[in-house]
Amino acid sequence: MSDLVGDARHLSPSAQEALRLRAVAALVAGRDREDVAAVFGVSLKAVDGWWVKWLAGGREALVMRPRGKPVGVHQVLGEAEQSAVRQAVLDHRPCDVGLSGQLWTRRLIGDLIAKLYRVRLTEPGVGNYLRRWGLSFQRPDKRAVEQDPKAVRRWHQETWPKIRAKARKDGGEILFADQVGIRSDQVTGRTWGEKGKTPVVRRSGNRFSVNAMSAISTKGRMHFMVFTESFTAEVMCRFLDRIAGHFDHKVHLVVDGHSAHRSKKVRDWLAAHPDEVELHFLPLYSPELNPDELVNADLKHSLPKQHRARDQAELATETRRFFRRRQRQPHIVRGYFGGPHVRYVLNENPMSF
Repeated sequence: MSDLVGDARHLSPSAQEALRLRAVAALVAGRDREDVAAVFGVSLKAVDGWWVKWLAGGREALVMRPRGKPVGVHQVLGEAEQSAVRQAVLDHRPCDVGLSGQLWTRRLIGDLIAKLYRVRLTEPGVGNYLRRWGLSFQRPDKRAVEQDPKAVRRWHQETWPKIRAKARKDGGEILFADQVGIRSDQVTGRTWGEKGKTPVVRRSGNRFSVNAMSAISTKGRMHFMVFTESFTAEVMCRFLDRIAGHFDHKVHLVVDGHSAHRSKKVRDWLAAHPDEVELHFLPLYSPELNPDELVNADLKHSLPKQHRARDQAELATETRRFFRRRQRQPHIVRGYFGGPHVRYVLNENPMSF
């Protein structure tokens, strides 16, 4: 034991434990405390402290212990205070509680804590609490301020169950429909590029667009129509003709409140085909209730990755190709009904939210 170890504070915890045990073993063997301190390169105070621990608790008193405070011990915020802050973050926006902005950040949550409890935490400290509370930083869903929560609740609790019951009674099928516009200069998604330099996507200065109407069912069916003119009552009637021609039973078509859907021409068409198609309207400003919105998002996300159309005809061709591909993928179509916005079960049980 002639080699000196230097300053023991620079050793790893396991090496410090081994040092303590060897030093005490030397004391037990009869070595003088001064000799032990000199041999192991530690102070007499350290040697005396280890010896006292040995006498009081034996070997267990000298083994390595986890460092730092146990989780949850001596936290600045008590359990009740943490619960209150967590619930405020989940239930309110910063502007609802006298702060600025619509979205919560660690800084704003720190401001809320300071406002409520006169305690100022660092942003990393706030982040520790957020992780402990099971919260994560996410991209929020958007809701229109004009949306009527009571109408949405009625849809969940009354309207949708009635539509399902009616479709079961007459042996019909429920489809959700929506229209979408696709522009040639649309760029979605991300790409790799050199740090500090924004990548450039080349596109034609000749801008053009096409429109599409699609309808999907929980069975994985998809029906669509691509057109170049604006979406009007005439276009809607043409789409209804196509839908009626694809089914030998009644279709219950769920749509939003677009003026074309409620037009006199569409009402006249429905009156002339009462056993073929019946329209049902979603609550206003509630696109999250329509799974066909996810078809639109999928289309806009997929097209730029597959091809860059040079004219309107190519864009229309690529749009049709997307829909035909999805028609051959009923598992993906069914997946739209289990998307992040609203979930419709794939059997005859009620909607689950």
